[in-house]
Amino acid sequence: MRVFLLCNSSSSSLSPPPPTHHCRQKPLLITPQKPSFVSLVTGAAISFNLLFFSPLSSLPPPSIASDFTPSVFQSECREEDQRREEERRLEKAPELVTNEEIVKEAWEIVNDGFLGSDRNRWSPQSWLQKKEDIMSTSLQTRSKAHDVIRRMLSSLGDPYTRFLSPAEFSKMARYDMSGIGVNLREIPDENGEVKLKVLGLILDGPAHTAGVRQGDELLSVNGVNVKGKSTFEALSILQGPNDTSVNIMVKHGNCGPVQSIDVQRQLIAKTPVFYRLEQIDNGNTSVGYVRLKEFNALARKDLVTAMKRLQGMGASFFVLDLRDNLGGLVQEGIEIAKLFLNEGETVIYTAGREPESVKSIVAETVPLITAPVIVLVNKNTASASEIVATALHDNCRAILVGERTYGKGLIQSVFELHDGSGVVVTVGKYVTPNHLDINGNGIDPDYKKLPAWNEVVERLSKCQKQHG
Repeated sequence: MRVFLLCNSSSSSLSPPPPTHHCRQKPLLITPQKPSFVSLVTGAAISFNLLFFSPLSSLPPPSIASDFTPSVFQSECREEDQRREEERRLEKAPELVTNEEIVKEAWEIVNDGFLGSDRNRWSPQSWLQKKEDIMSTSLQTRSKAHDVIRRMLSSLGDPYTRFLSPAEFSKMARYDMSGIGVNLREIPDENGEVKLKVLGLILDGPAHTAGVRQGDELLSVNGVNVKGKSTFEALSILQGPNDTSVNIMVKHGNCGPVQSIDVQRQLIAKTPVFYRLEQIDNGNTSVGYVRLKEFNALARKDLVTAMKRLQGMGASFFVLDLRDNLGGLVQEGIEIAKLFLNEGETVIYTAGREPESVKSIVAETVPLITAPVIVLVNKNTASASEIVATALHDNCRAILVGERTYGKGLIQSVFELHDGSGVVVTVGKYVTPNHLDINGNGIDPDYKKLPAWNEVVERLSKCQKQHG
C-alpha cells in the first residue's frame, strides 16, 4: 500500500480575473497596466483543492540501539526482501489480490486513523461490526468490492472520506511537488533520528525511470546530506527549473546498495503567484500586491521572489490576496505563513483522534518581511489558505478583509490500495493559534472593505501590545 497526497477538482461560476500572461522562462510578471487591487474582480476558482501531508496515524516507534542484534538485522532484511518481492508480484499481477483483501485493506485504513466528527456514526465498536457484516457477504467481482468500499466509507458521514477508482487515483497521483515524481515521508530510524523514504513514485516519472524505487531512502540531493531534514527541506532542494538535472543519492531498501542517480526534472506545476506594485496617496505610498491562486509546489519559492522584488521596488505595505484560493499543498501553506512570523510563533495546531495527539507547528526563523499586511479573503478561501490567513491574523501580522472564509479545517490522507484504487480518509483537523476550530466555522474578517493604512497600522500595533 502506498500513501499519496490529495487533489480534488473544484469549480466556480465566479468571474475570472483580468487575463495574465504565462511564461515558462519568467513565471513572475509585473503587470502595471492591470486594474488596482482595490477594484480587482474576484478571481476564478482554482482547479485543484490539494491537501498534502503525512498521515497523523502513529509512526513506528524508534528502535533501541542496544536491542538491534545482527540476527534481528538479518531478519529485517529478509522481511524487507519479502515485502519488495510481494510488491513486484502485485504490480505484475494485481488480479492476484482478492476482492476480500481489498475491502479489508480499506477497512483497516479507516480503523487505524479515521477522525470522526460524529461519534453517533462512527466508533471502533461500530466499525468492527461493519467489518463483520461486510465480510459475510459474497464479493465475486472487483466492481462489487469497490461498490462495497464506497458504501462503507459513505456510512461514516464524512464528505471528505471517499473511494477513488484506479483511473481516479492514477490521475490524482500525477500531481507532483518534487519535480522528479516522488513522494517522501519522514521516518524515525533506530536512533530516533529522521530519515526520508520514498513513499511513492509516479509510474514512468523521472525518478522511476532513472531507477528510484518505492522504499528507497533518500540520502543526499546535489551533495547536500538530507539526514535529519524535513520533507519540505528536501523537496525545496529537489525542485528546480524544468528540464534541468538533479543528483540524488539513494539507498535501496533497508539492506540494498547505495546508488548515485541523476534525474531530469519535469515540473508539472505552474506558478500560482502574480504580483505588482501599486501607488496610493498620490504616489507617496507604495503597496505590494500579491495574488496567490493556490498552494502548489512553486508557491513558496515564487512568493519569496515576488516579495523580495516588491521590497526592492519600495513597497512599504503588502496585500496578500487569497480570495478563491481553495487550498493546496498544506506544507507549502505552513511554510508561507512562517515567512511572516517571528521565531517561535505558532502557525497552526494539528489534532488527531487521540487527545494527546495535538501538536503545534511554529516558525523557526526571523520573518522575510515585517511591513503591515492586509489579507483578502472570501467564502472560497479554504483549507491551506485559512491556515495562512489565521496564522498571520492571530499573531498580529495582518488584518483580514472581505467575507467569512469557507471553513475547511480537516486533514485527509490518500492511500493507494493494492489493486491501484485508493481511499481518501480524514485523519485530523487544524486549530488556529487562538484555538479556534476552523472546520465548519470559517474565519470572520476584521473588515468587509479595505480600511485606510493608518488604521491597519494602529490595529496591528494595538494587537501586538495586547499579546505582549
